[in-house]
Amino acid sequence: MEKGQLGMQHNFKRYEKKYLITNEQAAAVEAALSDRMMPDQFDSYWVQNLYFDTDNWDVIHTSMQQPYYKEKLRLRYYGRLGAAEHAYLELKKKCDGVVYKRRVALSVEGLEKPLEDMLAETSTQIARELGFYLQSTQVREKMFIAFRRKAFAGKEDVGLRVTFDSDIRYRLDQLHFEAPGEGRLVLHEGYQVMEIKTRTSIPLWLARLCSEAGIFATPYSKYATCYTDYTQQSHTGRTAVSC
Repeated sequence: MEKGQLGMQHNFKRYEKKYLITNEQAAAVEAALSDRMMPDQFDSYWVQNLYFDTDNWDVIHTSMQQPYYKEKLRLRYYGRLGAAEHAYLELKKKCDGVVYKRRVALSVEGLEKPLEDMLAETSTQIARELGFYLQSTQVREKMFIAFRRKAFAGKEDVGLRVTFDSDIRYRLDQLHFEAPGEGRLVLHEGYQVMEIKTRTSIPLWLARLCSEAGIFATPYSKYATCYTDYTQQSHTGRTAVSC
């Protein structure tokens, strides 16, 4: 799976709202989306991520303080290993509630090489920016996070996207894309994270749909949730994050 009907951008700006909802609420919203949105060609697929941080977890510590500006680097792969030829190294920035992403495609076969070398070979402005971030922050791969996703895009509003993520899990070892289903589960099986992504404001019809379903926005970060669970496990002396 290189990309679905929703396309793959490499540089964009958007607004994002997240909602922690039940499976029943998710089913109701999905059913109501059919007139205005189309599903991705892949019904449900894994999204695998390697998050980068410093030895002292400075990136996530800063992010959890909710600063005006924050950024984090991750390597993302869609589907099970072998489904696509490329992974995507992306720098996600958030400034005053607005999300910006800078992303480059990297050959999966070349991932055994240092990322700095792969970025140098890519030779684009975005690749140079990501290379500078790696050098200046001294981050490295620290946590694997995977989840199952269903995605929808607007039929007329191409900038509108709604995703439903479930089965969110993490691990601190096996930092690769070979086993997405392995790791510690951090979201109860009865819940999902819905995310609305748009270039402007949320359409009125979608806002009404959420309100009628009793769905309200809530701050939620997969990385922060997994990191918090990891620290709690560490304090209790458990090692459940290793697989």
